Amino acid sequence: MTRPSAVIFDIGQVLIEWDPERFYDRAIGRRARKALFAEVDLYGANRAIDRGAPFRATITALADRHPEHAAAIWMWHDRWIEMASPEIPHSVGLLHALRARSVPVFALTNFGIDTFHLAETAYPFLAAFDRRYISGELRLIKPEPAIYAHVEADCGLAPGTLLFTDDRPDSVAAAAARGWRTHLFDGPAGWAARLVAEGVLTPAEAAAPTGRAA
Repeated sequence: MTRPSAVIFDIGQVLIEWDPERFYDRAIGRRARKALFAEVDLYGANRAIDRGAPFRATITALADRHPEHAAAIWMWHDRWIEMASPEIPHSVGLLHALRARSVPVFALTNFGIDTFHLAETAYPFLAAFDRRYISGELRLIKPEPAIYAHVEADCGLAPGTLLFTDDRPDSVAAAAARGWRTHLFDGPAGWAARLVAEGVLTPAEAAAPTGRAA
């Protein structure tokens, strides 16, 4: 099998941890968090943001609909970066290793316009991609086929030459249905092994950073 022409990373839970429940458990306690998430569709609001809805206006509208939870809802806006943290060092190392080998590296991610700008301020490695496909900017979202078609048309590479990793099975399945090579991300060690198997990194290049667990 020939080597991939480009490697494509999802971002949340691949390069950066994304765990709103963990954040809210620390901020307001587990019981209050469960009640909040049962009564307020925070993830629905986040999907709208990922489709391009304005971040602040979306959270404002949600808080207005649920004034009894307004303070907690505003944490989604004001403390968002705490939910999208920390980075996953081994995954970031793999991104840099691929760049060092001159392997084209793309990002394909469900991310809001404003939230991605916030992430860029915290994570300089997000500037390392050769191409970035951000759902909020495109107003297309995974796992809908149109976003994968957009990537193919924009980069001009055949589907079978694209190697894509994502932590969501539905996003991986949608890419595989188009003929992409795919890897369901369940930790950087498995992704590192796949990159070695595909011939784009050596075992040494794919190793976890010294002193860091994979």
